[in-house]
Amino acid sequence: MEQAPPSVEIAPQEKPAPYDDRLIRLSEILGSVHYLRNLCNPEKEDGWRAAMQQLLDKETSNEPKRRAQLTAAFNRGYRSFASVYTTCTAAAVVAEERYRNEGATLATEIAARFGN
Repeated sequence: MEQAPPSVEIAPQEKPAPYDDRLIRLSEILGSVHYLRNLCNPEKEDGWRAAMQQLLDKETSNEPKRRAQLTAAFNRGYRSFASVYTTCTAAAVVAEERYRNEGATLATEIAARFGN
């Protein structure tokens, strides 16, 4: 009597999206802006981290490797400014504005080119 081979579940392959490089950059920007806004704003805000969480939930719900990549990019952006700015300076304010503008441009480009 032949036994059937044990069934093996194969996890679905994670395929990078054609805009993953842009999402990684956007994640870095979100981390940077999150740090800088809270450094320079006496009333702490969590909107940028929440925006990152929404991005993760929508883009990587069943893709742990992509989720880890985007999370690492957010943390890298946060830490890159945390290592330079410990107090709010004029340069920090300018950097936050530039990063926020770059992020808005990137988000618009991603939506226009790859959105439904």
